Amino acid sequence: MLALPVIAGVGFLGWQLPQSHDSAPQTVPVQGPPGAAPLGSTDYRIPDGALFVSPSGRDGAAGDRKHPLRTLARAVAKAHSNGTIVLRGGTYHESVTVPGGKKLTIQSAPHEAVWLDGSSPVDGWRAGNDAWVHEGWTTRFDASPTYTAGAKASGDGDFQFVSPDHPMAAHPDQVWLDGVPQKQVGSRADVKPGAFYVDEGARRLYLGSDPRGHDVRASTLSEAITVGGAGSRLRGLGVRRYATSLPQLGSVKVTAPHVTVENVAMNGSATTGLSVLAAHALVRHVTADGNGMLGVHANYADDLRLEAVRSTGNNVERFKYSPVSGGLKVTRSRQVAVTGGVFADNLGKGVWMDESVYGITLTGNRILRNADHGVSLELSAKAVVAGNVIGGNAGDGLKVNNTSDVQVWNNSLTGNGRTIHLAQDPRSPSDPHAAGRDPRQKGGDPAMTWRVSKVVISNNTLADARPRTPCLLCVEDGTHQRGAGQMGVTVDGNVYVRPDGNPHAVVRWARSSGATSDFTDLGRFRSATGQEKRGVLKTADGAAGQDGALERSLAAQADAGTALPLPAPIAALLDKPTGTRHIGAWTS
Repeated sequence: MLALPVIAGVGFLGWQLPQSHDSAPQTVPVQGPPGAAPLGSTDYRIPDGALFVSPSGRDGAAGDRKHPLRTLARAVAKAHSNGTIVLRGGTYHESVTVPGGKKLTIQSAPHEAVWLDGSSPVDGWRAGNDAWVHEGWTTRFDASPTYTAGAKASGDGDFQFVSPDHPMAAHPDQVWLDGVPQKQVGSRADVKPGAFYVDEGARRLYLGSDPRGHDVRASTLSEAITVGGAGSRLRGLGVRRYATSLPQLGSVKVTAPHVTVENVAMNGSATTGLSVLAAHALVRHVTADGNGMLGVHANYADDLRLEAVRSTGNNVERFKYSPVSGGLKVTRSRQVAVTGGVFADNLGKGVWMDESVYGITLTGNRILRNADHGVSLELSAKAVVAGNVIGGNAGDGLKVNNTSDVQVWNNSLTGNGRTIHLAQDPRSPSDPHAAGRDPRQKGGDPAMTWRVSKVVISNNTLADARPRTPCLLCVEDGTHQRGAGQMGVTVDGNVYVRPDGNPHAVVRWARSSGATSDFTDLGRFRSATGQEKRGVLKTADGAAGQDGALERSLAAQADAGTALPLPAPIAALLDKPTGTRHIGAWTS
C-alpha cells in the first residue's frame, strides 16, 4: 500500500473556533484553515473524578492525576458512565472500543499532544538479494476490495473499488522509512528502493531501501477507536497510521447516537479516516488528510452535522473515483448539514451525497481542486447548496444527478468542468434491486423520486470552465422524456463569465423532445425559454477571480442589477438579512 504526501494546502479566510458548551476557550489562532486545532493546543476543562492515562503510567494504578493508568483501553474498562478520561501527552498504540451503555468523554490533557498510532518500529533487518528482509513477520490484515470481510471483488464493474492500475490499493499494509511512506508491491520481484512486499507464506517483510540507521515503522493495528457509547465525546487528539481495511470502514468509527467528535486529526489511515454510522452525530473542527481512500464517510447517519471539517489530499492509494473515494461521502441519511468546511485536493469527489440522502445543507464551504466533481448530489432529495466556493475541480463543479427539490444560491463556481450540471438517467427507486434505496424505508420512500425536479439556480457566478467543456450550465435528460421546463428547473439572477469564448454554449437546455438546445448567449436563451430574465454574460478577462468572486466594480453592479433578493430560508442559513442582493459567495 502506498501513502503519498498530502497535496499542498489552500489559502483560507480567517475563522474563529466556537467554544464547546462545557469547555474552556480553545487556544487556536483566529487566522488559519478550518479543521482540527493544532495538536497540543486545546485546553479542555478537567472535571473532578477524571481518570488519567499516561505512556509512563501503570494499568494497576488508581488512575488519578498522580497515579495514571497506562492504556486507554484500561481506562475505558475502569470508567463509569458519564466519566471523563484524560490522556497525557504521548503516543498510544491501541485499538479501543467504548462499549454500548457507557457514555464517556475522552480528551487530551491541556496543551499536551496525544496520538493514537497504529504503527510499530521494525528492526532486525538483514541484507538479501537486492532487498532487506525482516523474518517472522506475522501481521495480517483483511485485503477484501469490498465492504464485506473476506469477500472477493464484485462482478459488477460499478461496484469495484480497485483500479487495475493500482491493484494493491485494498491491501492495508503500510510501511514508513523515516516518516516517508513506502509503496506496497505484489511480488518479491517488484521490490526496489521505496517499495516493500509482504510474503505471508514465508512470514517475511521485504524492504527495497536500506534501513540501516533509519527509523522503520509498519502498521500493526487496523482500528483506532470505535465509539459505541451514546452521548460520548472524543476530542483534542490525533489518529495516525492504522491499517484499516475496507470492511472496517474507518480508523475512527461512531456507532452510537449523539456522539461528538471535535478537534480530532486523522492521517494515514489505509482506507478511511472517520466513519459515522449512527444518528445525531456532531463532527466539528476535524481534519482528515492523506488517508488511503476517503476522508470522512457516513451511512445511516440521520441528523448529521459537520462543522469546519477539513478533508484534503485523500485517496492516496488511488482507489477508483466511483463507487467511493475523495473528501466526504454520505449515504442513506436524513438531515445532513456540512458547513464552513474545506474539501480540497482529493483524488475523487470533494463532497458526495448519494443513495437516498434527504435534507442536505451545504453552506460556506470551500471545495477546491478535487480530481472528480466538486459536489455531487445523486439519487437524493431536498438540498440547499448556498454560499460555497467551488473551484478548480476536474469534473463538474456541481452535479445534480437524479435528485429533486434543490436550491442553488450564491455559490462562486470557477475553473471546473461543467460548472453546474443537472442530469437525469434511467435509474428508478421502484426497482427493488436498485442499490441506492434506503432499506429502512419499507415499501419505498415517496420523498425519493430519483427525478431531477424543482431545481432553483440563482445568484451564482458560473465562470471559466475548463477547456473542451460543452456548457457552463447543462441540463440534460438521458431518458429523453422531459425537457428542463417539465423538470421544473428555474434559472435567474446568475452571472456567467466566459472571457475566451469557452465553452461555445453558455447553456445547454433539455427539450421535451428529448434533444437539447445549445445557447451561445443569454439573449437567445431568455427569448426561447423565459429563463434568466436578470442574468448576465460577461466576456471580459479578469471578470472573476480564482475564487469565482467578481471584480469589485462589476460585483457591485451585478449585486444591484442582477441578483434576486435572498428568500428568508436561504438568508437564515447564510446568516444574511432576508432580501439581501448579492452575486456569488461572500468571500470577505
